[in-house]
Amino acid sequence: MLFLDLTINGLIMGLFYALMAVGLSMIFGVLRIINFAHGEFFMVGAYTYALISTSFGINPWFTLPMAAMGGALLGMIVERTLIRPLYDGYRSWSFVKDEYAVVVTFALSLLLVHTVDKVIGPSPFMGPSLFDLKRIAIGPIMLNGQKLMAAGVSIFLLIGLAIFIKNSLWGKQIQAVAQNRFGAALAGIDPIKTTSLIFAIAGGLAALSGALLSPIVNPSPDIGSFPAIKSYIIVVLGGLGSIWGSMFAALILGVLESYFAVYLSYDYRDAFGLLILIVVLIFRPQGLAGQKGREV
Repeated sequence: MLFLDLTINGLIMGLFYALMAVGLSMIFGVLRIINFAHGEFFMVGAYTYALISTSFGINPWFTLPMAAMGGALLGMIVERTLIRPLYDGYRSWSFVKDEYAVVVTFALSLLLVHTVDKVIGPSPFMGPSLFDLKRIAIGPIMLNGQKLMAAGVSIFLLIGLAIFIKNSLWGKQIQAVAQNRFGAALAGIDPIKTTSLIFAIAGGLAALSGALLSPIVNPSPDIGSFPAIKSYIIVVLGGLGSIWGSMFAALILGVLESYFAVYLSYDYRDAFGLLILIVVLIFRPQGLAGQKGREV
């Protein structure tokens, strides 16, 4: 029964990891850059959910979409003001795009963390639970009610994202821009609008992940650093730019970390992800679902 309990709890954590990582993977798949401020979208969602719910007494189920909209809006603002100069003049910026992306997103991360620390304060908050029952028994397994409800929402969102990317017009445009930005533009697709949509989706999903975990992790200004590191590991494990690989890698990482914490050492649980990353990069440098090469 312990094995089953660890597997289910690991899958639940993997779903939260996936919500964070897929947005980061989408951004890399289109622009080939890493957003070092991605963890702060998680922080913004957690704070939005906790503060609005507790300050105004709004039902947490109505606060969830507010947190998602806050993250999506922040993503669109970041793309429009900081990221768009990178690809709007794509060819002229190509020789410094990596340096520019690292500097500007890392600076944004520091700005958001210290702004929240000064405006709201360093003390952690706790958002209201989506579910009244603290523990739920499913057969012989006891699960945290908030985690179980949040996992259900995460499954719904990830399935919805998969359907959106695979079948919708906007999803096919995202795939086209990710494969070849210049070719997509020649085919009549607006790559600027598509990239703005990607940042909105990435910000919204990360903010939702923060909102769903807000009653568990107690948001503080630096709360986004931990999920951001997990996201970077997952994106590389799954294959840079592969959405499906990121989802799969997130679930694998969540389950393996759960086993490692119990059977080996809980103190080094978070370091286990880095160990897995090293092993995968040695034997499969392109990641689980990545390609060896791709035309940019």
